[in-house]
Amino acid sequence: MRFFQNANYPFLQWRKRAYLVTAALMVVGIGSMIVHSLKGDRWLNYGVDFTGGTVVQVSFTHPVNEEHVRAATTAAGQHWEITRFGNANDFLVRTQSFGQEAGADAQSRVTQAMSTRFKPVVQGQPGGDFRIVRTEAVGPKAGSELERKALVAILLSFVAILGYLALRFEWRFALAAVIATVHDILVTLGFLAVTRTEISLGTVAAVLTVLGYSMHDTIIVFDRVREDLGKPRHGRSFVDILNKAINETLPRTLLTVATVMATLLALLVFGGPVIFGFTLVLVLGIAIGTFSSIFVASPVLYEIERHFPRQEKKEQAVRSRSSGGRRPTQARPAAEVRTR
Repeated sequence: MRFFQNANYPFLQWRKRAYLVTAALMVVGIGSMIVHSLKGDRWLNYGVDFTGGTVVQVSFTHPVNEEHVRAATTAAGQHWEITRFGNANDFLVRTQSFGQEAGADAQSRVTQAMSTRFKPVVQGQPGGDFRIVRTEAVGPKAGSELERKALVAILLSFVAILGYLALRFEWRFALAAVIATVHDILVTLGFLAVTRTEISLGTVAAVLTVLGYSMHDTIIVFDRVREDLGKPRHGRSFVDILNKAINETLPRTLLTVATVMATLLALLVFGGPVIFGFTLVLVLGIAIGTFSSIFVASPVLYEIERHFPRQEKKEQAVRSRSSGGRRPTQARPAAEVRTR
């Protein structure tokens, strides 16, 4: 079944409203980053992977559910990152403290937190549920390297996108696609700044995934635009061609988004806190990417075409001026009709 098969929405006529929505989202997001920076905080809420911290390995004497371990830390008023390590009895607890003294303090705090639900193993005494195996400091240098590599990966993807689209289509399409991708990054980062979502390796992976999804959706629309530009226009303007391309790809876009969103919402509800941030960024990013492929990429392409028309439009303008603005009475050759 195909929904919106005969869709005929004037998306380009709504572009000014979309500009207002985009501007509002970017102002709120960038404003939040600036406010947090002025307050002395980081502009984003970086996690242990980027700020450094202490990793405490806890080993249980019997299999324990991860939710029970997390409930123990929550009962102690702590919201640490907890992941299963190795077998079913070992867990890694990541805290924000760093250094040798902080490591000793982290070990004692983890022991106190676990003691709210479990009994510690005491040397020379029988029984006990858990013991601390090791405590290791993770420096912030690793985080800065990860941040730099993520930025380099995004910039290299932009260069690759510009090169591919410039060769496969033309530079106007490449520039519009990159501007739409930058829009997706800024709005997503703005959302993370407003909600203070913790930035971890999973969050970075989600942002890169969203960029690929958004770019793929934009290229689908642009490919249809390129096909329509190679056909006789029959009096259709560039706005009509853009609207037609968006409407023709609308069923595919909405069905794809619906199926992906159904999976992500299920992960958001039932996936647990470990992948909550990753899933939340994907949900938001795919919604933003779908919006930008319709209301940002195509309008930007229209604005570029309007200010920098292709060579065929320049030649038509020169012919019009040379003929004094009079329309020719004889029939145009078929080759000229095809180039319009």
